Amino acid sequence: MTLATLDALAAAAAVRSGAASAVEIAEAVLAHIEARNPALNAFTTVTADRALAEAFETDRRRARGETLGPLAGAPFAVKNLFDIEGVVTLAGSKLDAERPPAVADAFISRKLSEAGATLFGALNMDEYAYGFTTENTHYGAAHNPHNPAHSAGGSSGGSGAAVAGGLVTIALASDTNGSIRVPSSFCGTFGLKPTYGRLSRSGTRPFVASLDHLGPLARTVGDLVAAYDAMQGADPADPAQAVCPVEPASPMLEHGRNGLRIAIAGGHFAGSGIAAEVVATAAKALGATRVVEIPEAARARAAAYVITPSEGADLHLADLKARARDFDPMTRDRFLAGTLVPAGWVLRAQRFRRWYRERVLELFREVDIILAPATPCQAPAIGQETIEIDGMTVPSRPFIGVYTQPLSFIGLPIVAAPLRQPGELPIAVQIIAAPWREDLALRVARVLEREGVTNAEPALG
Repeated sequence: MTLATLDALAAAAAVRSGAASAVEIAEAVLAHIEARNPALNAFTTVTADRALAEAFETDRRRARGETLGPLAGAPFAVKNLFDIEGVVTLAGSKLDAERPPAVADAFISRKLSEAGATLFGALNMDEYAYGFTTENTHYGAAHNPHNPAHSAGGSSGGSGAAVAGGLVTIALASDTNGSIRVPSSFCGTFGLKPTYGRLSRSGTRPFVASLDHLGPLARTVGDLVAAYDAMQGADPADPAQAVCPVEPASPMLEHGRNGLRIAIAGGHFAGSGIAAEVVATAAKALGATRVVEIPEAARARAAAYVITPSEGADLHLADLKARARDFDPMTRDRFLAGTLVPAGWVLRAQRFRRWYRERVLELFREVDIILAPATPCQAPAIGQETIEIDGMTVPSRPFIGVYTQPLSFIGLPIVAAPLRQPGELPIAVQIIAAPWREDLALRVARVLEREGVTNAEPALG
């Protein structure tokens, strides 16, 4: 590892011990971004002056003997739907590029900065977070660091590419239907989609407010936990942000299985080929043999397809009427379809959502963790229109989220843990827990990491 590619906790330890200065790390990271980003197209904005100023301040505080935060000097970046003070929040769009710069950082980004992390900029994404491949008409495609001809996933493709490519240690992203877990799977990073309402969304551009989550991607479980811990905090600016009703133990204090009841998702999530293999590998390492079926998962995915475009389109009606040609064509067509969804369909989808959530929560009376594939395949090539699932050829973009949508639909906490063999593209397993039990999902991810089952080493080109 070089200074540019140290993991977050290692970078912070180096800064605290004096083995490296925060400025030395920042300069190395900026050089690495300059060298690697043209091939990956992960960043849309690099905040070099801010990064160096923050690093200088970290070094100044250390020289004065002040206590440094747990992420002192650790490089991070944010999906470009997060506000960065003084930077225009693009949300992957042409239209939002005309808005004035943000006046303050997004809440959870600010929390990371308060923990000492150094911000390096904003990351590429699908327009308005509506997509699974980050093939953005306005800003170009984000490329997979393991093979640049392949997709980095979406809608947080820049976040996945930046972490997997060693450009930053932590990236913040959003997940509405799978936009943290899909890039984690395709790029080979750990990703956490917390319980709906766990982390504040204030200071970010919404997509589907009733489904939107925010969370981190990182190359180690330790970094993922450190970022997650740093971002905690009540925020009245986000009406959906809730206070956790339990006080879970730190996932880093317990590394064993500790009697956890771990099951494998069957039925809709059974999968085949590489998707089944990744779950089998994780299950074997964890000693999991029980299979449970998440009821009506296919119908949940269909209901998500009703709610997503109808609720998402409502935010953009004025622009759709006045400036439809300025949208990415794929986004525009989905939003226009959403404006035509009958209100009765949306009401039925929401009623089904409540019923489905109750049925799934019943499973967690019998098990603590459920394993499922994160994606049905490894990263498709950029521009690839179809993929194979269970022997059928299906459109790639809508079916990439076949295993993520039924779970984000009801706000469960999930960790995506990557597995990769030499010479192959990554693919991840979803570690699913009951609401507010992120600690259990992270603990299981830590077991897989310690036993050598996961592989999130950076692809440095």
